[in-house]
Amino acid sequence: MTMAHQLHIEIVTHDGITFEGDADGLVAPGVDGYFGMLPHHAPLIAELGIGDLRVRVGRDWQHFAISGGILHLRDGRALVMADAAERADDIDVARAQAAVDRARERLAQRRALDIDAHRAEIALMRAINRLRVAGGPPH
Repeated sequence: MTMAHQLHIEIVTHDGITFEGDADGLVAPGVDGYFGMLPHHAPLIAELGIGDLRVRVGRDWQHFAISGGILHLRDGRALVMADAAERADDIDVARAQAAVDRARERLAQRRALDIDAHRAEIALMRAINRLRVAGGPPH
């Protein structure tokens, strides 16, 4: 049961629940920029972009690399329905770096390979976000 001074947060993807618990705040990447919410926030529905979704429990922050979705907040419950969500500690930095390198290579060769540049750019943004959230090397 959610305590009156906390938000109950659930982060879900098509793979299942990535996070569920009570928190003191949330910062999310909206399509037009980051926004935050605290307990007793007004009801809200927001479209999410690619970025670092942060959940605050006490003084600690938990980070999640997300790639789009919808956030619905009502009655002290925040439901994040993400296209993809990965806890920072679970991100394989080497794999994320390889995805960045692959996406950059595809973009560089897009004309020769007849690649959809928009899809390749989104893949690059997602891979860079995963690296950033994981605290990986500069990209």
